[in-house]
Amino acid sequence: MARSRVVVLKTSPETILADYRRLMELADYQSFLPKEHDTLIKLNLSWTKYFPACSTQPWQLEGAVRTLVEDGYPKERLLPVENKTVVTNPREGAKNNKWLPVLDRYGLSFTPLPEVEWTVYAFKSPLLKLNEIFPEGIQIPKMFIGKNVLHLPTVKTHGHSTTTGSIKNAFGGLLKEVRHYAHEFIHEVLVDLLYMQRELHPGIFAVMDGTVCGNGAGPRTMLPVIKDYILASGDCVALDAAAAHMMGFDPMSIPYLRMAHERGLGVAEFNQIEILGEDVRNVNFRFETKRSLVILGDQLIRKGPLRPLKKVLLHSPLVVWAPAASTLYHDYYWYPTVGQRLIQEFLTTKRGALWQKY
Repeated sequence: MARSRVVVLKTSPETILADYRRLMELADYQSFLPKEHDTLIKLNLSWTKYFPACSTQPWQLEGAVRTLVEDGYPKERLLPVENKTVVTNPREGAKNNKWLPVLDRYGLSFTPLPEVEWTVYAFKSPLLKLNEIFPEGIQIPKMFIGKNVLHLPTVKTHGHSTTTGSIKNAFGGLLKEVRHYAHEFIHEVLVDLLYMQRELHPGIFAVMDGTVCGNGAGPRTMLPVIKDYILASGDCVALDAAAAHMMGFDPMSIPYLRMAHERGLGVAEFNQIEILGEDVRNVNFRFETKRSLVILGDQLIRKGPLRPLKKVLLHSPLVVWAPAASTLYHDYYWYPTVGQRLIQEFLTTKRGALWQKY
């Protein structure tokens, strides 16, 4: 199977789990996730709170896990994991995003990555920036070494990287919570993550949920848009490129996708990707990437006129102001006002009704 193949299907709340099975089968997922290795299920937590399109959906998790278990992947070798950031809590996030009932149903346990052993790993690949950002060595979870990884991202925009998907999902697994240091060079760092995964994982596959997509100031303060698409591929670059095309972006205009394509880490040129399932050549959600107040402030400090203050504001004990400001803005201003209104609108839809069933 060509690694530049992406499967895209239309789905519905009534058929979602069967459609996820069909999606994964069409993408020949078992050829990318050899059963003789443990498989990490890398969830995507962009917010401790639930917000549509923000994090891995419970039906996305169930569709993938049910398929794996039914196809004979031993439960004890399936390892759902997620990390923390300076503003997210993986245990609370797993509860609020309704992952835990799904995992309990299939006999799996959730592992928060802050609770596992981390180790410095000497990567041999020609990393672009991470060796400079972490000169003392890049720490990764020791449990990631030699295991498959299944990524479960969603279709959404991102204020730092234009779009986010399966490649950036590794950002939240392979780097510790201080990974925000990498925002200044986010596109180079995303390419580094592809190199790192190629060294660490015998198998890589991604299942992306586009049932509810995120438009605007992602990855949190977005407008949720119901599109009812699901996507999968063994080529994370091609998968993210296909999603970017559907959102209305030229994948090759997005630096991390173009750089990955040029380095042979995957296919980002949309016309070179084999699309199975739905014909999405003319699909255009007309999404637009915006920056939240928090991301705008971060960029002003890292790249803009406030750059002379970067060391004091972001690389000293005074850095505690940044997560506090983010929490105040996201959790105590935006979520109770704009966010709650959007959630209530979402709950009146069929997809919102499915969410409530979990």
